[in-house]
Amino acid sequence: MKHYRKRPVVVEAKQLLGPVGSAIIGMWMLESGFDDFEVLDNTGAMQIGTLEGDMLAYPGDFIIKGIAGEFYPCKPDIFAATYAEICDWDWR
Repeated sequence: MKHYRKRPVVVEAKQLLGPVGSAIIGMWMLESGFDDFEVLDNTGAMQIGTLEGDMLAYPGDFIIKGIAGEFYPCKPDIFAATYAEICDWDWR
């Protein structure tokens, strides 16, 4: 059996921090040419169209921009276990 290692990938991400945060993230998505999202209520929760279907993001969740320009939510504990912040000069 063959074994495979996941390639290291650098992604952009922002943490959803309530209504103001959803407005900021919405602008980030729109500027990236992505408009398949909706702010659901005054808490700032969002519904995001992903490659796997619509997903919900709640305050505290991270919104990740994937390598193909797609967006998807990620719970904070999973984000912390999977990603480490880097400086821009680390990967360019």
